[in-house]
Amino acid sequence: MPATAPHLTDSPLVASRRGHFWIPGERVATPGGTVQRAPMFVDWEAPEHITQPHPLVLVHGGGGQGTDWTGTPDGRPGWAQRFLEGGFAVYIVDRPAHGRSPYHPDVVGPMGGAFPYEAAAGLFLPEEAAGSQTQWGYEREIGSADIDQLVAAMGPLPADLGESQAMDGERLARLLDRIGPAVIVTHSAGGPAGWLAADARPELVLGIAAVEPIGPAFADFPGLGSLNWGLTAAPMSYMPPQATPEELQAADPESLRLPALKDKPIAVITGSASGFAGFAPDVVNFLRTAGADAQWLHLKEYGIEGNGHGLIFESNSDDTIKPVIAWIEAHWPRA
Repeated sequence: MPATAPHLTDSPLVASRRGHFWIPGERVATPGGTVQRAPMFVDWEAPEHITQPHPLVLVHGGGGQGTDWTGTPDGRPGWAQRFLEGGFAVYIVDRPAHGRSPYHPDVVGPMGGAFPYEAAAGLFLPEEAAGSQTQWGYEREIGSADIDQLVAAMGPLPADLGESQAMDGERLARLLDRIGPAVIVTHSAGGPAGWLAADARPELVLGIAAVEPIGPAFADFPGLGSLNWGLTAAPMSYMPPQATPEELQAADPESLRLPALKDKPIAVITGSASGFAGFAPDVVNFLRTAGADAQWLHLKEYGIEGNGHGLIFESNSDDTIKPVIAWIEAHWPRA
């Protein structure tokens, strides 16, 4: 028997205002004419009554797209809907060269490889975590309908990780110029976009909730790239100034400051069954040394157990978001 069509389910009605726009890319002259390089698609939605003082900008992870926030592989509402119900206006981006943000290698640069099922499995449902990842509510076999839904949203990344992140930060900065001060919520390889947006617009990035961000500082990811600038592959503005990645990596780590992050509220959120939790304290310590007001929100400490890297769309996603909303409201109370 076929699955029930989504429009025939009893999903709750939502009263909201919504729309979309683009953060344009650079104009580039080519033999075929003037083209645009890597625009950023922005989907926005606001509840009928906005009760939160600042909007949220939701930034997806590597290979994904904005739909990572709007629904789960089994069709449940995603975090974006729950933020709306919590009174937030949300701006959901497709990072440049991802999802609905067009990619052409002639103007963006070489494209990385396609995202294989095996990589998705290793990231979101690793065999070694099968016993502890109790909130993975989907089949674990490649070829299952839910895994098909998960992988269908995943595309290639630009081969140049640093340039990809630089585009993320620049486009996000211009998004903030348009919408004003906001809290940025990132996931996984979208984490560097948050640090870079804050570096570019410290007065407009009020804080960052980084869900399972990549790290630790200066980590190397075979086949993807390296975080040569600490927590990013693109340059950040350190004090004292660091001219090159080599100079930065040779410096005393206790001396490194990021003025744009000074006293900036940052939460690093991890699941109890995620390998990313192993280096989360290193990320938090790096941010604190840099001057940020950073803290670790390990879901296990909030009585939420069994989550892996995909905690934003696992079976208890309605619970994993609660500490994040509480952290945001603690720093920026409702009006």
